[in-house]
Amino acid sequence: MNKAREASSAIRSVEELSKQRSPVHDLSPLSKFFLTMVYIVTVASFNKYDLTGLFAMILLPLLGYALSGIQVTLCFRKLKVILPFILLVGIANPFMDREIMYTVGRLHISFGMISMLTLMLKGIYSLMASFLLVSTTPVDELCKSLRKIHVPSMIVSLLLLTYRYVSMFLDEVATMSESYALRAPGQKGIAFGTWGTFLGQLIVRSSYKANRNYESMILRGFKGEFFYCDRRFSGLSWLFILVLTGICVFMRLINLPVLLGSVFVR
Repeated sequence: MNKAREASSAIRSVEELSKQRSPVHDLSPLSKFFLTMVYIVTVASFNKYDLTGLFAMILLPLLGYALSGIQVTLCFRKLKVILPFILLVGIANPFMDREIMYTVGRLHISFGMISMLTLMLKGIYSLMASFLLVSTTPVDELCKSLRKIHVPSMIVSLLLLTYRYVSMFLDEVATMSESYALRAPGQKGIAFGTWGTFLGQLIVRSSYKANRNYESMILRGFKGEFFYCDRRFSGLSWLFILVLTGICVFMRLINLPVLLGSVFVR
């Protein structure tokens, strides 16, 4: 299986995850979107040296993954391309801020190292929360949530169509790559001299398919905005919002590891 086919399969596997049933899947899409934003904003608001306070925030996404039945490791496997960029965030901090913050034996820990680790954790936590949202909420329902909070219909429709077009584009890349490999057995990759022809044919073929899909949408009454199935807020969704928002605020105001340490270590 070539890389384009693998990428397309990965997108479809996430869509299949979003159609499963669990306490998290059954919640209102808007409540999940709202709480994901609350969680990301809360994580981002931590001070760059508040590493211990940030540690406790891992509990919320872990709880979400446990209730949804989705493995945490799946998030990192699906998004392994993004992880290196997240880990590179703040990589220069230890060289720019060398003032010593802690000394453990002969090991000196600088403010720059702490701020680097804090930035990395913020990125990883945000990634985990975002993947949990898309893997428990179908893209149609997520777009409906955006329309409920009055995001312009043009932006929402563009987001949905782009998402659908990416899958179709990857399928076309995979088909053309496999056809090229059958016509050039034993050749590794696509020859440099055929890149222009390959890219041109790819744009023509994918544009043709996209135009056919658009014409089908017009014949079915599309007038610039999609009509989504509406799911009302349930009592469980309201409870979910209140409890999780309260926990986020509590963890932001109270350093939980320090609090537990002062209780159990005396």
